[in-house]
This record gives sequence, C-alpha cells and structure tokens, in this order.
Amino acid sequence: MQRTLFLSREARPASGPSRPSGRSRFLAVLGAVVAGAVLVTAALLLLLGGAGSPGTAGTGGSPGGTSGGAAASERDLDRVIAQLVSVFENGTPDIQYAYVEDLHDGRGYTAGRAGFCTACGDLLTVVKSYTTRVPDNPLAGYVPTLTELAGAYDDSTGTLGGFADAWRTAADDPVFRQVQDQVTDALYVAPARKLADANGVRSALGLAALVDTAVEHGTQDGPDGLPALVAKTNEDMGGPPADGHDETAWLRDFLDIRRSTLENPSSADTSEVWSESVGRVDALDTLLDAGNLDLATPFTVNPWGDPQTITG
Repeated sequence: MQRTLFLSREARPASGPSRPSGRSRFLAVLGAVVAGAVLVTAALLLLLGGAGSPGTAGTGGSPGGTSGGAAASERDLDRVIAQLVSVFENGTPDIQYAYVEDLHDGRGYTAGRAGFCTACGDLLTVVKSYTTRVPDNPLAGYVPTLTELAGAYDDSTGTLGGFADAWRTAADDPVFRQVQDQVTDALYVAPARKLADANGVRSALGLAALVDTAVEHGTQDGPDGLPALVAKTNEDMGGPPADGHDETAWLRDFLDIRRSTLENPSSADTSEVWSESVGRVDALDTLLDAGNLDLATPFTVNPWGDPQTITG
C-alpha cells in the first residue's frame, strides 16, 4: 500500500527519490471532523499561517547540521518544519499544493500538501473551509459527494469525475493554499505542539519530530499514534523532559520507539510501507547526532538517497 503524497508518479522525475510514505491514519479519527466540519471551518478562519507556511528550497548547507547557520525564529521555524516534512513526504522542500492522485490505498484521492484524503475527512474539511471563503470555486460542487464518501469512509472515486483537474485548478488560488496550510496546522501541527508543551519538549528539533510523527502516524489514540509513542517514551525514560529528564536523551528514545513502530506496526496493512519509511527517522537522528536542536539553517537531510537542503 504505497502512500506517495503530493507528487504524482507520472510527474516524479525518473531520477528522483523513491520515497515510501505510510501514514496510518485510522479512518475513524476524523469522523468528528466530518460531523463538525462547519465548526472546524469557523475555527480555521481564525488561524494565521503557522507551520503550514510555504517554503522554498536552497543549495548548500552541512549534512545534519550547519556551517555558521542561524537558529530559526518562531516564524522561520514554522517554515523550516514545513519544508522538512515536505522532504519526508515528497522528497522536496517545495510544498506541493496541487498534487492529487488515487493511490488505490483504501483512502480514495490523496491530495494537497499534507496528503488529505477523500475517505478520511480531512480533504472534506479543506474543501468546505475553502468554499466558505470562496463560494464560487472549482471544488464547491463536490461538497455533497465528498461528505457522503467521508461519512462512510468510502475510498471509491467513481463519483468524483473531474475532481483531480478541479483540485489542480483550485491550487492556483492563494486562498486555497492558505486553507491547506490552516487545516494542516489545525489537525496535525497544533496537536503536536500541544504534546510538546505538555511534556516539556522545548527544542525546535523536538517539535519537528513530533509534527512529522503526527503527519505520518496520525494523532489518534491507537497504539501507533503520536500520543501513544510519547507515552511509551515517557514510560521508558521514567518521565518527560518536563520532569527534569534530558531532552536529547528523551528524543533519542522517542525516535527509537518510532523506528520500532514503523518496523513492527500494529496493523499488518501498513507493515511493508512503514518499514520502508524509516529514512525519515534516520534523518531526524542525524540532526540529533549533529546537535542541531535549534534547527539552525541551512542544513541538509538525506532520507531517500537524494540530499535536500532546508533553508527556512
């Protein structure tokens, strides 16, 4: 079950990285989002940018660290994390808002910067939020069908004729890109930030590790979700950094637990893809080994055999 987010197989350069992705979001996780999409939409409209802010690629930088680099400010950190996750998800720091593809992975269409899915509910939230702001848009007519598909966790795409073209057209609109940023922040970045604050994870790298885990593993309460991995790390370490435990040691243990989870997930359906995605954990480990807790830029990561530089 190959999750290749953002960039379609047809569009991927022949020389580009073969990057497996295996976010195991339980489809039921976003049931509440679907049921309360109008409330979520209203809340999203109050959000400003955040870790969903777009970034651009650069050249240079030291693998895993910096060469006279500068620590990221809070706003810059949002952009750095967005670029880092984009490398893990798509092999490029350039965020892909226009990506859309049926990967035949049980989630219907996968689309946009965070791999929103028609069967999961988060894509519905994106489209409804966008339609609230721009009623006359190429995707507005799909809202009833998307609502039915998400409510039934239905991965079929036969009733979505022309949807892929409509998504790509909408992606030319800066408002649509902003909505994607806001939904990413609300569903994945905010829960990760909340866990970081609650557990005393203060470093930029620590937050990035939690955000990336939220994107790949989800924020559900299942055995492989971000909250469970944090709980396992706290149990292993005798408590979180908030209780005085060394954050570097805590992060190293967290990444070890995440790697073990990717190699031995609770669901057999994700075992092959997840085992192939440990490169993103290796890249985070390399940053930790280099002592780049501040995510000072520029730095280079190489999760899939094709080094990418993060410039912020």
